[in-house]
Amino acid sequence: MARALARGGMSGVQVISWESAETVLTPKRRELIEMLRETALESVRGLARELERDKSQVSNDLSTLAELGIIQYEQNGNAKAPRLTQDHIVVEPIV
Repeated sequence: MARALARGGMSGVQVISWESAETVLTPKRRELIEMLRETALESVRGLARELERDKSQVSNDLSTLAELGIIQYEQNGNAKAPRLTQDHIVVEPIV
């Protein structure tokens, strides 16, 4: 599906299954994704601070998103800076 979207002119696409989206894209994780889309934060701690959430909860949510390849980490000194891997996330429809 990602290749088809790229051929149609939409590059930088992360495609995930409907099942994954249902279980993984919780409101709090969507909030994380939106924050990362809008702002390049330098650490997980900074992201937690911006969202006014506990760092360990944010870290757990980021780990789940990393397992699906939605985010990755850039080393920033002693901190890890979470970054989106793609510009767009598309949920694969059930056909």
